[in-house]
Amino acid sequence: MERGTTLFLKATLILLGIPILALCIFLVPQIADYAVELYPGHGYLRVLIYIDLYASAIPFYLALFQSFRLLSYIDKNVAFSDLSVRSLKNIKSCAIACSIIFVLGMPLFYLFAERDDSPGVIVVGMLLIFASLVIAFFAAVLQRLLQEAIDIKSENDLTV
Repeated sequence: MERGTTLFLKATLILLGIPILALCIFLVPQIADYAVELYPGHGYLRVLIYIDLYASAIPFYLALFQSFRLLSYIDKNVAFSDLSVRSLKNIKSCAIACSIIFVLGMPLFYLFAERDDSPGVIVVGMLLIFASLVIAFFAAVLQRLLQEAIDIKSENDLTV
């Protein structure tokens, strides 16, 4: 694969990470403050929102890092290796972790939707869960296909 293609994908990964970092820095504290305004007697909601949203950012950035490593393996012409399979496995695990964290945070989305009278908040929460699961399944399929390709390649290397 041409280096320009992977360079574009690496830049895209970086550009995906920047808005999420900005959301973590600027929007999460506002969301937590708004939750405390909606439920003044429940100050612990601020901490729960911080935990849920920041905890979901950790596997997201780990998955971005693993994607970056996978593109580096492609650049080095070692795409069909156990390193690539391991990266895809880590991406799958990170996506599943994000999905689990969002599922655990759904009661917070429900509280927002109930008090703010906007059911779209629950839809956003469900979309986050669904997107994480799609990424996990896609990484699992790619991992299996890559492992099968490596097995076929090693069989062919042994017969020659």
